[in-house]
Amino acid sequence: MKHRFRRCTLLAAFAALCLAQAPHQPEPQAPSPHPPEAKLAGGKLQRDELLKAELAENVKDAAQLVELARQLRSDLEKNGRYVFSVADCKKVEDIEKLAHKIRTRMQHN
Repeated sequence: MKHRFRRCTLLAAFAALCLAQAPHQPEPQAPSPHPPEAKLAGGKLQRDELLKAELAENVKDAAQLVELARQLRSDLEKNGRYVFSVADCKKVEDIEKLAHKIRTRMQHN
């Protein structure tokens, strides 16, 4: 048991000595997290144009989301307490998809 402990200790000391004498190489610099801004022909930043397009999509999807919610509300008020149509379930799924698309676009920015 003592011999095994001594061997492990000597091996660890030898490894530490080798690592200490190894030439130190500087770590390569990581690329900048923000690449240079791309500009469009009019001098506008491409990022700004993409943000405008995403905002327009969000507004359009939000309007559609409101319309689907109104339709669903009126359908639920018309139907009885225990009646749910397939169309209502489809509207709920569409509402979930639209909300997810909007959330994803907003988190992307």
